[in-house]
Amino acid sequence: MSYRIPQQPTSLEELARRQQNVVTASQLRTRGVPARLVSEHCRQGGPWQRLLPRVYLLQEGPPTPEQRMWAALLYAAQNGRAEGGRERAVITGAAALALYGFVSTPRLPAVLGVEVLVPRQRRLRDAGQVRIRRTERELEAREVHGLACAPVARAVADAIREWSEEGAFEGGRVGPGVLRAVLREAVEREGGSAAGLLAELTEAELLAEPRVRAAVDELLAAQRESALAALVELAVGRGLPLPLPGPELRMRGGTYVAVPDLFWPEAAVAVEVDSEVRCVSEGEAAWVRAGQHRMEYLGVRVVYVGSARLAAERDAVGDELAEAYRIGGEDVVALVVTER
Repeated sequence: MSYRIPQQPTSLEELARRQQNVVTASQLRTRGVPARLVSEHCRQGGPWQRLLPRVYLLQEGPPTPEQRMWAALLYAAQNGRAEGGRERAVITGAAALALYGFVSTPRLPAVLGVEVLVPRQRRLRDAGQVRIRRTERELEAREVHGLACAPVARAVADAIREWSEEGAFEGGRVGPGVLRAVLREAVEREGGSAAGLLAELTEAELLAEPRVRAAVDELLAAQRESALAALVELAVGRGLPLPLPGPELRMRGGTYVAVPDLFWPEAAVAVEVDSEVRCVSEGEAAWVRAGQHRMEYLGVRVVYVGSARLAAERDAVGDELAEAYRIGGEDVVALVVTER
């Protein structure tokens, strides 16, 4: 979903109702309202007011938080043409998180600045409390209370970058607890998967920030610990013996093989949890992948489980574990298993 200024004019009354009394100059002109009348209505004491360049509020009194969001989006979307002639802009950052209803961030009335994401080629400046952020990627949007917002993972990454640029970490306005809570809530809203969030944080080069890296590491560790406990419970519930947690596997000559998350030595079955997101750096990820490949090469049956799938398909994952244990590994090379 992307915000589109209507091409087929509805009545001004209907448009104002849909956009909470916030309209653009071009929308007024399309509906036959002359610029002279707009200027007269926006004079001091008049029934209308100018909120942003070419964006008006058709009422007296201060705008509501929702009306400020509409004004920011309309300011950024007006006259902005993307492929297909569509106007493109989405609210992102802390403002988007407030619209999504994140409980770990300030609610909408407390959010003053509004970040809006637009295509890189747009010629648009910051205005008032509206901050323009450009992207070379194709815009994605989710409709939230009628407004176009960036997807959760992108909004979180932009919010963290926004806080970093504002010095909110150093100033104590956004502490480690808030950062951890935001990341945790984002993963929950993404169905338990951290992959999309990690991709956005990596794209924004935010993992180089020590506070962000520490919060991400803590999030992934907690997520994996919870998933491992659930997997052990599933295995025991299906009559399987307790697996070894994180043993070190070596060949008879002492050559290192891997450290799987769970391992049944009698069946030569290993379980790897969240293998695609367990490591933040590419070096760590490559090390883990190499160990997994070595286990498979040596005949160990490796079962890969994601936290999101475990939460959504718990019984199916349990059945998969039981079947893997029943079949076991194939032509397994003798391994030395050391409990850690």
